[in-house]
This record gives sequence, structure tokens and C-alpha cells, in this order.
Amino acid sequence: MLSNLSLQPWNAPMRTIGRAIFALSLVAIGVETILCCRTASADLSYGYRTLDIIPWLPPIPWLAVLAGLIYIACGLGLLVPRTRRTAALAAGAGLFLATLVLCVPKGLAHLGSIELRTGVFEPFGMGGLAWLMTSEEGVPNRFAAVGRYAVALSLIVFGADHFVLLGPIATLLPSWIPWHVFWVAFFGAGLIAAGLALAAGYLQTWAAAGIALMFALWVLTLHAPRVLGLYGIPGATQSPAEWQSLFIAIAFCGGSLAAAGSLQTVAARKPLRTVRLET
Repeated sequence: MLSNLSLQPWNAPMRTIGRAIFALSLVAIGVETILCCRTASADLSYGYRTLDIIPWLPPIPWLAVLAGLIYIACGLGLLVPRTRRTAALAAGAGLFLATLVLCVPKGLAHLGSIELRTGVFEPFGMGGLAWLMTSEEGVPNRFAAVGRYAVALSLIVFGADHFVLLGPIATLLPSWIPWHVFWVAFFGAGLIAAGLALAAGYLQTWAAAGIALMFALWVLTLHAPRVLGLYGIPGATQSPAEWQSLFIAIAFCGGSLAAAGSLQTVAARKPLRTVRLET
């Protein structure tokens, strides 16, 4: 039984490697945001004009440069022990605020749009990971709890959308992978199960580790080959959206891996009643 198994011997490696991956993904998103501040823009559903980079900033160059610098600063801060806690809190707060101000109004105005809904829950989930993955660094329990529920809700939404878009998502899988529809449904169910486990406080470390593995597989088999031109998709290597999808998947992979180590560590220290981190 998974509940009787422990990932504790892997806590430190998971935290260190996962945190570094998440931090470098933030730096990469920041660099892309700055590079694309004047050239990359996209027409989203319902005529919204934005930069094609989360959290879908309006096409205002100075604002994009500022956001990019904040991403880079938070990413680099996560790599330094002295600034790790501050950087984690700042990254989570910034992503939550940007989601609330820039993404939520669009999503609420068009509840049926999966594109806009994804634009809400990608930065929302990343903000949650930023708070959750460093919970052993002295991040207050209330922030860790918010982060945990934010990640859980995001995963459930992503999983549900896998079933809503079962056919279209299946077409994105490379031809050498068999049973496209099966794998889309399988990963959709996995996302929902992991989200429910995090929300319920049951088998959280295994759920987070499983999500890290899932996103790692997507990076290696889908996102990285696309941006490297291995699948022959026209324009993929120069597409900000394709690179952004890669960086987001890397961020969820690293953040989930670090969260798995952090959750296990905090649980072993008999956490406060305000946050149930492990069963």
C-alpha cells in the first residue's frame, strides 16, 4: 500500500532538484517575456489582445519588461538559501495577483471557454506551487494551505478539460505513441485523482511525485520535441506559445517534485492543526 511507503529518503534530492527546475523555468519565462515584449501578441477567444505569455499580459512593452524582470528575480531568488522564502512568497503572490486581475475577469465573462480557463489555472497553479514547494523553509502554514488547494483545484480543472477535449488533445500526441485517446483519458483521470488527493490531504507526496513524473513525460515526448522541430510542426520552433507551453510544463514538473519533498518533510515534523499535510 502506498500509504505504508515513504519517500522520505528522497526528500532532499526532490526538493533540491525540483526547486532548481521550477526556478529556472521562471527565469526562462521572464527572459521570453522580455524578448517578446514588442513582437509577440495573440488574439485570444472573444477578441482579447494579449502577449502570448502567461499571465497573458496586455501588449504594453514596459509592463512586459517589468513582469519579466520580476520572474527572473523570483527564479534566481529561489536558488539562494537566504532569499528562498521571500522569493517563494513573492512569486506566489505575484502569480495569484496577476491571475486575479488579468485572467479571472476574462474567464468569468466566458465560462465555456477552455482557452480562457486554462489561462486562469496555469498561473494560479504555478503560484500555488511556489508557496507549497518551500513550506519547509518557514513559509507560514496559511500560505502553504492556500498553495495546496490552488494546486489541487488547478489539477482537477486540467483533468476535467482532458475529458472535455478528449479528441482534440489526442491529435496533439505524436504518431509513434499508440492509443491516443486512452492516454489522454488516463492522464486526465490522473490529474483529477492527484488534485483530489492534495485537497483531501491523503497520499499527498505520492500525488505530487506522480504529477511531476507526468509533466516530465509530457516535456520529453511532446513539448520539447515540438519546439526543437523534431515533429515537423510549421513555425513551432519560433512560436512563443510553444515555448511557453514547454516552460509551463517544466515549472509544474519541478514544482510538483519539490512539493513532494516538502510535504513529506513537513508531515514528519508533526504540522500544526491548521494544515493537514499528510495522512
